[in-house]
Amino acid sequence: MTTAPHSTGAAERTAGGTYPRRWQALTLLAVAQFVVILDASIVNIALPAIGRGLGMQPSGLSWVIDAYLLTFGGLLLLGGRAADLFGRRAVFLAGLLAFSAASLADGLAPDGTALIAFRAIQGVAAAAMSPAALSIVTTMFGPGPDRARALGVWGAVAGSGSAAGVLLGGVLTSAFGWPAIFFINVPVGIVAAALTPRLIPAIRPAAGITRRIDIPGAILVTAGMAAIVYGLISGADAGWTATRTLVALPAGVLLLAVFVLVERRSRYPLMPLRIFRLRTVSSANAVMILTGAAVVSLFFFLSLYMQQVLGYTPLVAGLTQLPLAITLIGAAGAAPALIGVIGRRGTLAVGLVVLAGGLGWLSLLPVAGTFTGAILGPSLLVGVGLGLAFVPVNAIAVAGVGDRDMGLASGVINTTQQVGGALGLAIASALATARTTPLLVHAASATDRVAALASGYQAGLVASAAFAAVAALVTVLAVPHDRKQDG
Repeated sequence: MTTAPHSTGAAERTAGGTYPRRWQALTLLAVAQFVVILDASIVNIALPAIGRGLGMQPSGLSWVIDAYLLTFGGLLLLGGRAADLFGRRAVFLAGLLAFSAASLADGLAPDGTALIAFRAIQGVAAAAMSPAALSIVTTMFGPGPDRARALGVWGAVAGSGSAAGVLLGGVLTSAFGWPAIFFINVPVGIVAAALTPRLIPAIRPAAGITRRIDIPGAILVTAGMAAIVYGLISGADAGWTATRTLVALPAGVLLLAVFVLVERRSRYPLMPLRIFRLRTVSSANAVMILTGAAVVSLFFFLSLYMQQVLGYTPLVAGLTQLPLAITLIGAAGAAPALIGVIGRRGTLAVGLVVLAGGLGWLSLLPVAGTFTGAILGPSLLVGVGLGLAFVPVNAIAVAGVGDRDMGLASGVINTTQQVGGALGLAIASALATARTTPLLVHAASATDRVAALASGYQAGLVASAAFAAVAALVTVLAVPHDRKQDG
């Protein structure tokens, strides 16, 4: 049985026990995380262009997003555990290089099938990068005000990546065509890979950790989530009594149940269930799965509404997200100070209530709306809510977790965010389709068809608001009260 050598990166610390380049390293890691989150939303604006360029149907276009979210979310546990076992910098760098290569392949994809396949590979690479990056941050910044500030930066990046994806996607698609939304990752990845050995400490695994990976667990959880989301998409497309729907949904539930049984009996589980005995971990992940569902649904439907109902170009649709992104970054920057006053739970609850209110307002989008009259106000509320929510939920998710499990905890919170996004989008899309389909059947004019689409998008945004409202309720009922500022 081989165990990892004992080292916590002490050779790269100062005499005072801190990492000398930790703020520069945080910048690098935040940029990498920004790109990972960006790629979950940057595709939204480009979907119509991708569909025209590759001849893809709407059902296929949804898989351009879901293929990334599912492999990313399904393999984050494996990525986080690999970081704990084999070294966080090494796993981060491997994921970064693979992510850049997959991005290049995305932009060169000759057809829709190839694009979906490369997006899945890109998600696998992101699953290695993201938990390794967050665990490096929480290791470099121990409990205290510095960790709170570092997680404030992390929260701003995590939240603003989704909004910036819509903005950047519009600019790049309009100026250079849809492949540019993938090509932009390549130079960023090359520069980040070159700087990684200089700035990021080689934080090695703690003593006593056995280097064993639970491959069956990773396969089961990924296959289970893929089957469930496929079933939800199939239900919206082919009907809830269609054979493929009735097969996929129960199969997904069964696979996840088997995954839990495997984890309970495995000597080296992918997701040791003991981590959920920490109330901070379990409650934060429950909140995050709902928040992820709200965020991904928001940007998906808002992007389609602006282009297919209001007739905005991708560039204009992207630019309309700038106020939301700026507000989000400002709110995330203010979140650590608010945490010092009302605690992490209070800040999270306030953020989610504001987010739910903004999404509810946004769901009233009219057919003949304008940016200032229908989008600007609720977008600002959404930005404030997201900024205040993402910082404390990430802090709560790693509170009380030991160093040996930091990668696992980081993988779990990232998993719930991404899987929540995939499931939320599937559920909201099903509701939107159920609203739109009968209206399209009776549409007698182009105006009627646009109104039918708008009605469906409103239903999707109502679902997004409901996800955020339930997340706020879970926060009040389940998240432990904590006024500490230790991040």
